[in-house]
Amino acid sequence: MARISEIIIAHPEMNSFTELERRVVDAARDGEIHLYMDIKPEYPDTPSKWELRLEQAFYRAESPRQ
Repeated sequence: MARISEIIIAHPEMNSFTELERRVVDAARDGEIHLYMDIKPEYPDTPSKWELRLEQAFYRAESPRQ
């Protein structure tokens, strides 16, 4: 299970929501099958619908490529 808090802690160099989104995609491609939104990212560019964006990125990345 990929937890948002663990991704943020593991990558202290991140300083934007866009970077977090990339790390979420990486987690899905590395074989994680669940994404747990345990904290709200506190980046200046975090959108209001941040949960939806991360969920879409995660599940889009784990889908088989066509």
